[in-house]
Amino acid sequence: MSNKLVLDNISKTYNDGDSLATTVLDQVSIQVKAGELVAVVGPSGSGKSTFLSIAGALLSPTSGKILIDDIEISNLPANKLNEFRLSKIGFIFQMSNLIPYLTVKDQLLLIAELAGIKNKIAEKKANELIEQLGLSKRMRNYPENLSGGERQRVAIARALMNDPEVIFADEPTASLDSERGRSVVEMLSKEVKQRQKAAIMVTHDKRMLDLCDRVVYIENGKLTEQI
Repeated sequence: MSNKLVLDNISKTYNDGDSLATTVLDQVSIQVKAGELVAVVGPSGSGKSTFLSIAGALLSPTSGKILIDDIEISNLPANKLNEFRLSKIGFIFQMSNLIPYLTVKDQLLLIAELAGIKNKIAEKKANELIEQLGLSKRMRNYPENLSGGERQRVAIARALMNDPEVIFADEPTASLDSERGRSVVEMLSKEVKQRQKAAIMVTHDKRMLDLCDRVVYIENGKLTEQI
């Protein structure tokens, strides 16, 4: 299987203005294959959020290379990077980050519009994802009328709407109880494998780790353990 995501010797350093530098990530390297869900765990302040932001092209590294689908994105200009994110990357956030005034289906159609997907294709794809993720009876509902687990399922569907190569999930079970959280990660793992996406999930919930293909441990900005 090919590597969908490659981080090669990624470092991130911040200067505080007094010539003192803080290294948040220190020569981090990882490869994630198609169909693989990798969990990233570590203590607070270990660099997990910075790692995810850099891998997802939301933050530039100080040094090192990032390749997604064999395209090096580390030095892409801002406009090209925005286009790349819309076409190649899907995000799932801790609190689902759904737009409160859009229905379930409209959440997905908005992503399609931003990604330039034609209306008929977008309608078909949205309907398919909604059905596959068990949301058919909820497609006209607004986020306030959904359970936490349902909102995260919508977030998964939304992340898949642009058919990305890589999916990044930031603490997707943090607001859910154990049962609903497990259901969401099971669904994410299933979609990743069926659609042959690469996925990274930052999590503090060790009860979800058996659902992942690999677990990577970050501490003090370094990948210190791979299970």
